[in-house]
Amino acid sequence: MDASEGRPPPFLEPLLGIVFDLDGTLVVSDHDFGRMRHEAVRVAEKYGVIPGHLSIEQTIAEILTAARLELDSSGAPEGQKFRFEAEVRQTIDAIEMEALPKTQARAGADELLSALARRGFRLAVLTRSSDEFCRAALRKTGLLQYFAYLRTRSAPGPSKPDPEALRLLLREMEIPFDRSLLVGDHRLDGECATRAGVRFYAILPEGGGDPGLADRFRANGAAAVARDVRELGEFLDVALTPAP
Repeated sequence: MDASEGRPPPFLEPLLGIVFDLDGTLVVSDHDFGRMRHEAVRVAEKYGVIPGHLSIEQTIAEILTAARLELDSSGAPEGQKFRFEAEVRQTIDAIEMEALPKTQARAGADELLSALARRGFRLAVLTRSSDEFCRAALRKTGLLQYFAYLRTRSAPGPSKPDPEALRLLLREMEIPFDRSLLVGDHRLDGECATRAGVRFYAILPEGGGDPGLADRFRANGAAAVARDVRELGEFLDVALTPAP
């Protein structure tokens, strides 16, 4: 079936590597993102960001980027900025780990990853979660075995949605950008892939997400939008069978 019928053709070659987002894409957890955003704003204001300049309607990534820019422009000492980043990271990490007990693999994730591994694809995870949560969640759900490559917000250097974070991961995987694919369930995943020059497949959240979400993904560069993990497998032309 061709793209004009709303679904992409099989894209096996030259596709060599697939990078997955974690939360919402491979696993389902109960992160308290509202509390994380509140705490990020609170800590930023504690270290000198003017109250009211940040909004809890922003993503955590947007809050942290805006806070760093304001601290830079105000001439805050490097030590103050270092302490801000350390405290906000520690605070968010602690809240995130509270979600681990209820974290589960998304339906079909194990079967999909097993099928892709059998086909020889190099697989990786690119996430804004901490390294501790990422590894613990993958281990808890039995998915860690499929990933030799992980890049989290704990890694030195840029984090998603900065496109360089994706490029660094693909260089580590030794996969050309034009032979790679990023799969995610958030607009920031699409933004990251598009800016990095990498093909992007969106996957809708369990339950389908907001009306019009699929259209927004396509409008922002998604080459395909899968309703669930099984349909993602169809797009990648792999048969999902129970993983051994």
